[in-house]
Amino acid sequence: APICALASQAVGNGNWGGWGAPVPPLRPVTATAEDQDDDMDDFGRHHRGDRYSSADVQRLLDALGSEDACVRQLSVNLLGHEDDDPTVVNGLLTRLRDANVRMRQVAAIGLGLVESDSAVAALVQAMRDTSVAVRANSAWALGRIENGRALAPLVGMLRDREEIVRSAATIAVGQMDSVSAATALARVLREDQSAAVRRSAAWGLGQLEAHEGVDALTTALGSDKDSRVREMAAWALGSIEDSKATAALLKAARGDDTDSVRETAVWAIAQIEDQSAVNALGEIAASDRSARVRATAAWAVGQVQDDDEGRVPPGLVKALGDESDDVRLRAAWALGQIGDTSALPAIRDAMKREKNPRIAKALIRALMKSGERSEATISQLLDSPDPAVREAAVRALAGGGSRDPWPWPNPRPRPFP
Repeated sequence: APICALASQAVGNGNWGGWGAPVPPLRPVTATAEDQDDDMDDFGRHHRGDRYSSADVQRLLDALGSEDACVRQLSVNLLGHEDDDPTVVNGLLTRLRDANVRMRQVAAIGLGLVESDSAVAALVQAMRDTSVAVRANSAWALGRIENGRALAPLVGMLRDREEIVRSAATIAVGQMDSVSAATALARVLREDQSAAVRRSAAWGLGQLEAHEGVDALTTALGSDKDSRVREMAAWALGSIEDSKATAALLKAARGDDTDSVRETAVWAIAQIEDQSAVNALGEIAASDRSARVRATAAWAVGQVQDDDEGRVPPGLVKALGDESDDVRLRAAWALGQIGDTSALPAIRDAMKREKNPRIAKALIRALMKSGERSEATISQLLDSPDPAVREAAVRALAGGGSRDPWPWPNPRPRPFP
């Protein structure tokens, strides 16, 4: 089975943003939504320039009835590449009505892979199937097709008794750009008993960039018992970019027990670009117990306070002395973004003690962006044993400084349900 799974992944399983079908042939129907999250892969979709012959298509359709789960999964994945072949669509629609539950289960996956609008009505009907796998896969397929006619039936599935079905329907609703979709997802986030489903609802609200969901998301960020739900709520608020969420995000960034939640909250504040949060971000960059959180907070200061009149928060200056190379690197980058002349003494001091050549290059950039014009200061860098640092100093002395000496750090925590 592991070898077959790898072979199946090599030809693709319709991953949309990392979200494969809920119950493919190689996953037991008893798997939970959490199980799906754990074994998710990002192997992408196989692209071919050729087409299968009619005989090959028929062989693949026939193979969907195989007793071997590996054969069924490989066959449906291969058929999924024939997305404009009416023979494939009609063959899958016929099999969606088959008496064999395994056939209906795999046919729903195939219809999702080919993304045919002509399958919407049949898939909506299949969401009433007695089989959990068929209902979940049908909801997933409708989410891939993204036809508005499926929205109301999908919203109805948000109350299904099975967690994996509700989770699949929640993700699918998150693909439908509609106010009613946002309202339904906010209700799920507030009320569903499953953390996996609530997490999917938070993801959907972020995917839709739904301002209507901000209140539900801030409540979840502050009070949900599951850290992965809180993390996703923070990510969603950053995607929506509504300044009403800043206070809740700051509270989470300062006080949540889980590092990933605090880091994602800091990232979200940077996405919103609320300058009222700059000093608090600086404090987090200087004092959070997690180096990852401190580094992301330092980056966030540079992201938010990126203008000609920005002032450097004290915490960012303190971060130049952090034990973590990554924190010092992000702090140096942020100081270069802000360009505050009052930070020059701290940058010069950091240059004297910095042993990491890459960070030294970032500090050279910060010096120039902050208004350093002393050739004596820059000339001291010419004795550096690192040729890249010497090159950066030469550029500075030549009055260049236009080319940044290292890539822009751009952390993107993006949890997927």
